[in-house]
Amino acid sequence: MPRPLPNPLPPRPRIIWSIAGHDTSGGAGLSADQRAADAMDVHLCPVVASITAQHSLGVQAVYPVTLPQLEAQLTALANDMPPAVIKTGLLGQSSTIELVAKWIDHLRLRNPDLVLVVDPVLGASSGGAAFCDDAVLWTVRRELLPRATLITPNRAEARRLLGLSAVHNGPDDDAPRLSARLRQMGAKGVAITGGDAPHPDWAMDWLDVPQAQGWLCSPRVPTVHHHGSGCTFATAAAAALARGHSPADAVVLAKMLTHQALQQAHAAGEGAGPVHATAASPLGPLPYLGLGQQLPWQLTLAPHERQAVGAPLFLPFDAPSDGLYGILPDSRSLADAAQAGVRCLQLRHKAREGAMAHIQDSAHVAAQHGATLFINDHWQDALTLVDIPGLKLGLHLGQEDMLALSLSDRKQLLAARHKVVLGVSTHSLWELARAAGCGASAVACGPVQSTITKDMPWTPQGERNLSWWVTHSPAPVLAIGGLLTLEDLARFAACGPATLCVVRGLGATPAEIAQRVPALQAAIAAGRAAQASPVDHANSRLTLPHPVL
Repeated sequence: MPRPLPNPLPPRPRIIWSIAGHDTSGGAGLSADQRAADAMDVHLCPVVASITAQHSLGVQAVYPVTLPQLEAQLTALANDMPPAVIKTGLLGQSSTIELVAKWIDHLRLRNPDLVLVVDPVLGASSGGAAFCDDAVLWTVRRELLPRATLITPNRAEARRLLGLSAVHNGPDDDAPRLSARLRQMGAKGVAITGGDAPHPDWAMDWLDVPQAQGWLCSPRVPTVHHHGSGCTFATAAAAALARGHSPADAVVLAKMLTHQALQQAHAAGEGAGPVHATAASPLGPLPYLGLGQQLPWQLTLAPHERQAVGAPLFLPFDAPSDGLYGILPDSRSLADAAQAGVRCLQLRHKAREGAMAHIQDSAHVAAQHGATLFINDHWQDALTLVDIPGLKLGLHLGQEDMLALSLSDRKQLLAARHKVVLGVSTHSLWELARAAGCGASAVACGPVQSTITKDMPWTPQGERNLSWWVTHSPAPVLAIGGLLTLEDLARFAACGPATLCVVRGLGATPAEIAQRVPALQAAIAAGRAAQASPVDHANSRLTLPHPVL
């Protein structure tokens, strides 16, 4: 008999190099990098650039390795384990930085897409021996910043890189201006972390990358044990970049893993203990991302008006029990869908001409049938109808719509938050964080499958990302994009979204709509019946989303 074929080997994890310092206390440096890389399921090659003598109360001494010793490590790895990403930490001396820069250029001749993440370690939070002098600072500016895909300084380090005093005055500290100057010096992306800012309740990072810009905010973890948090953040971002995520999504994932690591920190001496990122589920909470330089709306309300963390600012979304969300192009077809039993409806009438008539007719139809009605785009027109008796009104906005809002528009929307449901489209982790920061009542995750309804650059989310959205979104999730067949609906309903959005699958004529709606409802019910049981987080590994760009 033929031998059974062996089980296929699992795919090799992406390789990242961390060229950084060895921390004898096991808290920061390569030790923290290793924990973060393991949690993110990438293979870390720890390249020792400096050896420190330190404990939890401070650094006693820093000893850079010799250039031949560093060169030997890099040469050995390059021949067998070339990196997708290089992350740098404590390098220790100018000549080391110059050697690393030469190696980056050399490796980019073979792989032009090689990513560089620079964690400019310029001192220890616990104090002690100095990590760098003016010559080191100058060499970082000259050699690393122009080559960096992403840099992750804290606020004091950002100031020092710009030749300013490390002392800063408050949680804002003009981080947008600092970031803009760092990008002018060559860094393609900047994440200024806020762990060293004195805000008592929120860790507020400033994100400035090609995909997004804004304040990225998470609740502070009440712990004095934070040794290695900066290393964890930078390595988690590097790992996410190695897995193919955009810089914006990589920083969101890094923020979530660092929060988890802080929650699992522990004492290991008399001073601040190490953070501990692990591959055990779950990640930390989804952060809030603001619109431009404004804080997330969740943080702008007066204290007595604020909701619990994760609660929507707008009216909660009452999802229909059948999970069907119909998207219609005009009031006539919307009335047909309501007559057929669809109780969550969206009017997507893009043309400006005649829009108000369709909106008014749709509002009266929805009120008559007790359905929730979302108006796409024409939100100001829709707000004139909030007082129609029995109408459950929702506004649905895309990310471009949110970013285009003027200050007066934002005030108008927030003033109506007790009268309307707010739905927001999301295609990426940073857009999900922005929707959460705006206090959305519901978020659309899409496209879950390829669609011709819109021309978009996004990779289809699939079941894996939809399930991740459902797990991590603070608001109910609406699955949208490419849901055409009954099999589609059943498969994606099993992922647990609050509703599934159907556009072309509803049909075009009254007869088609009346015939298809019961079958769509039955398919969703079948998918929900097959839904997997809740995840046992205590015994599960982290599930990470796949890249979307």
